[in-house]
Amino acid sequence: MDHKFTEQIKQWLETPEAERDYTVGALYLLKLSGNQIMYRNIISQIDRRHDFVEYQLQKYLNFRLQALTHEQVQQMEKEVEQIVAEHIPLAATAAENHAKGKRSDHDLLPDEIKAKYVENLSLLQRMRELHLRLRSLSLENSTCPDSERYPFLKELITLDKKLHANWEAYDHFVLPDPNAEPARSASSTKSLGSAKNAKRAASSKKK
Repeated sequence: MDHKFTEQIKQWLETPEAERDYTVGALYLLKLSGNQIMYRNIISQIDRRHDFVEYQLQKYLNFRLQALTHEQVQQMEKEVEQIVAEHIPLAATAAENHAKGKRSDHDLLPDEIKAKYVENLSLLQRMRELHLRLRSLSLENSTCPDSERYPFLKELITLDKKLHANWEAYDHFVLPDPNAEPARSASSTKSLGSAKNAKRAASSKKK
């Protein structure tokens, strides 16, 4: 589908009626339908066919937007399949598998970093719940299956991004080296310099 053309139709319909170019609208309709006879009839009495052109373009736009939404949902489903393959088995035995990702220096980490580890356990559990609800959805009699699946797919993808961000922060946090010399502050360095200058001045006076 030509998404750019879909956007052009949408923009035409959103243009105030007094500012619309209905010959352009008729051309859009010709491109959509391929009906040359209908196009010639519209052009021959364009001033009286405004409502017809608008109605037909709106109908085509609705179909195209529905198809676009379906494409988006299909893409999201593929993404969720990968997420499920990677994480849902972990969630099934969350306590055991979560412990495998625990750092040996976990107890030394700041509380805000420890919290990311704990939060990920809850995220995995929630992701498993969403996956089970997705699998149990009955879409046979649904008028719009895509709209039924969309919120679950969207939340799963959002939670997965949060999960990865938490692991990234947790796994790569570097504890300060206890043997490293504490860095001197600018004020202390300035004070030390002043003391040395004063010592030099006193020494010069004695000479």
